[in-house]
Amino acid sequence: MKKTGAFCRSLLHPRYWFTWLGLGILWLLVQLPYPVLMRLGANAGTLSRHFLKRRERITRRNIELCFPGIAESEIERMIAGNFASLGMALAETGIAWFWSDRAVKKLFEVSGMHHLQSAMKQKRGVMVIGVHFMSLELGGRISGLCQPMMAMYRPHNNRAMEWAQTKGRMRSNKAMIDRRDLRGMVHALKKGESVWFAPDQDYGPKGSVFAPLFAVEKAATTNGTFVLSRLANPAMLTIALIRNPDNYGYQLIIDPELENYPHSDEAAAAAYMNKVIESQILRAPEQYLWLHRRFKTRPPGEASLYV
Repeated sequence: MKKTGAFCRSLLHPRYWFTWLGLGILWLLVQLPYPVLMRLGANAGTLSRHFLKRRERITRRNIELCFPGIAESEIERMIAGNFASLGMALAETGIAWFWSDRAVKKLFEVSGMHHLQSAMKQKRGVMVIGVHFMSLELGGRISGLCQPMMAMYRPHNNRAMEWAQTKGRMRSNKAMIDRRDLRGMVHALKKGESVWFAPDQDYGPKGSVFAPLFAVEKAATTNGTFVLSRLANPAMLTIALIRNPDNYGYQLIIDPELENYPHSDEAAAAAYMNKVIESQILRAPEQYLWLHRRFKTRPPGEASLYV
């Protein structure tokens, strides 16, 4: 379990100068008015598509796999929206890390806060299920402003970036938990904490089972939610930050506690959770992180879906 550590002189080593330069530019960028930031971000994301051809292919393939039979014009619309969203996500990261609470609070509305409050009253911990929308960093900041919580994450390999992202994420939350730290997550949940957990990515074959996701019959799905539910018995609900259709402001949507989760069947639990993930993605498909190779892990003997 990690909180922001003290800044140390070793982070000023020349190997980190480009990192600090980039963070400085991001800080300067987010001094601009919000509407200007969103326009610049969308334009930058659209432009990046010309340079991120591999990511464009992955995005297209993921959409084709999940939604077979949709028109080429609809695929193109989703890809274009996804790359525009990618650019806006950079600006949103700067907002999440550098803006004041007062400024951030002007950007969003909340629906379903009573669902989280009701779950917390049970005193058995709350597993907050999230998915990787592009606005994820800002979603963490906003969620913490409503209810400070802990979150699972993957530590950054760059020590300067790790310090900066942890400091930014801790502006409104309690602690970050390494996604490999099962004991830490169980301990936090048993203490009655709310812990954000994202089971929507392909984390490799270890600790995964294959379950349907959209039209893909065998998607490697982490068994983390199943294991945590068995060990800590938390309440479980979903939370998502969705960018408004006009790209101005956000809706933080908290759904009721999940019901009828199959606590005794790992395969059924994975299929159940993927249905939950599908319903979240369909709130705003163009804002989802399709650039990730979601289906890279295949059952033994099956060919890659990205050839």
